[in-house]
Amino acid sequence: MKYLLIIAVVLGTSLLGSYFTSLGLGEWYSSLNLPDFTPPGSFIGAVWTTIYILTAIAAILFYRKAKRGPQWKWVTVMFLVNASLNVFWSYLFFTEHLMGVAILKAAALGISVLVLMYLIYPVTRTGALLLAPYAGWVFFATYLNYLIWSLN
Repeated sequence: MKYLLIIAVVLGTSLLGSYFTSLGLGEWYSSLNLPDFTPPGSFIGAVWTTIYILTAIAAILFYRKAKRGPQWKWVTVMFLVNASLNVFWSYLFFTEHLMGVAILKAAALGISVLVLMYLIYPVTRTGALLLAPYAGWVFFATYLNYLIWSLN
């Protein structure tokens, strides 16, 4: 049952983030000055799909091995904080067009991924490593967010 809950949280994060993103795509996003190396939307979608799958696997690996206790609770809280920051960034950037504030949320999101990696590493090294692409992508996206904000 807990594995279905993990999948539901990851899927819900993905769908809600996609919804907020879709609200800002179109006229507003196409009017922005973007860095030349901005990846196309289809590539970004594929990356996020992969990240969500890897995150779900990392969570499942952790919860299969972890015993209930303080670490279990902290990891659960951090996964939920991470999901919230993930969705909130999409809302700030794409729906509210608050690119400057979104930079701060993106940085917080990246830090939350690093904290998750640190917390789950003692239980599942594989799980922690599966989150490495997420951390890398978020820090790249934070930099991209900064450049878009500075160009506009």
